[in-house]
Amino acid sequence: MGQLFTKLMSIFGNKEHKVIIVGLDNAGKTTILYQFLMNEVVHTAPTIGSNVEEIVLRNTHFLMWDIGGQETLRATWNSYYSNTEFVILVIDSTDRERLPETRDELYKMLAHEDLQNAAVLIFANKQDVKDSMSASEISTILALSAIRDRAWHIQACCALTGEGLPAGLDWLKSRVTAN
Repeated sequence: MGQLFTKLMSIFGNKEHKVIIVGLDNAGKTTILYQFLMNEVVHTAPTIGSNVEEIVLRNTHFLMWDIGGQETLRATWNSYYSNTEFVILVIDSTDRERLPETRDELYKMLAHEDLQNAAVLIFANKQDVKDSMSASEISTILALSAIRDRAWHIQACCALTGEGLPAGLDWLKSRVTAN
């Protein structure tokens, strides 16, 4: 019976894929994490440290670490990088002033040796807000086309309604099966 279970798990997969969710403070990281988990909005406070949850998508297990984005906490992000397969960068699409800061943090992460094989999903959050930047505009400002050493995808979304989030998860799932 144990061998049958082992064979079934190898067919359907039970490996956990480590994901870190990062971004500047107030981008919507925790709201997105709990939309993935419960498919509903959870009122949150700023994350001090991290939240971790397992998300299962069609027999694929993602261990998602939501890491606080306040400036003082960003220096600790690298302590979460080990064994990370995916980086989800959440961007507040209304925060034009801090987009260069986000770009700097992104490229600092991409240069870290522990993330050299990690694929990157960028969620352009808060698309429901008037005058938010489009995913295309954010892509240009972040110079995403310069990223040639790894898979990346940018996805417009709204953490409050969940719009765009399933497409992002599907992209992650497709990267698991592509490897």
